[in-house]
Amino acid sequence: MNKKELRLKYKDLREKLTAEEVEEGSIAIGNQLINLPIWKYSYYHLFLSIAEKKEVDTQMILHILQGKDKHVVVSKADFETGNLQNFLLTDATVIRTNTWGIPEPVDGIEIPAEKMEVVFVPLLAFDTHGNRIGYGKGFYDRFLSQCKTDVVKVGLSLFEAEKQILDVNALDVPLDFCVTPEKIYDFKNL
Repeated sequence: MNKKELRLKYKDLREKLTAEEVEEGSIAIGNQLINLPIWKYSYYHLFLSIAEKKEVDTQMILHILQGKDKHVVVSKADFETGNLQNFLLTDATVIRTNTWGIPEPVDGIEIPAEKMEVVFVPLLAFDTHGNRIGYGKGFYDRFLSQCKTDVVKVGLSLFEAEKQILDVNALDVPLDFCVTPEKIYDFKNL
């Protein structure tokens, strides 16, 4: 399937999920993450979930990161430039939901993209080759291309992989791992 078809398919599949299914799947993903070889780093970029879009709830991941004393970075989307502005999440960080329903920091200590070591990547769908599709605005592809080349990219999905996304292009940044409630996909060791 192509990106357009997959976006429609997965938006529909997500819509049909119950709150309990999202919660159970998110907890299972958090439990799976413990098995990834990513815990030696310091700077972790974490997306804040859009509950209305039934995204993976990242609260458990946030608790894991805080429990391991990691630096957690969250972003604010600039819809005019298509870029993400990244801020260190602290006890003083004020989070507000923007007009698109995205929870994001108001301001704070800005952290450059090059500082990220692990990025948890939101997605609608992914394939067995590590390609992902989001909502189509390219925010994460632009952001990931600004990170160091060895940044670890971890997708989070409530659904399993598609066989192939047909219309992948050169600007699409592939994942290193994708974690679902059922399994961990490792694209680094294909």
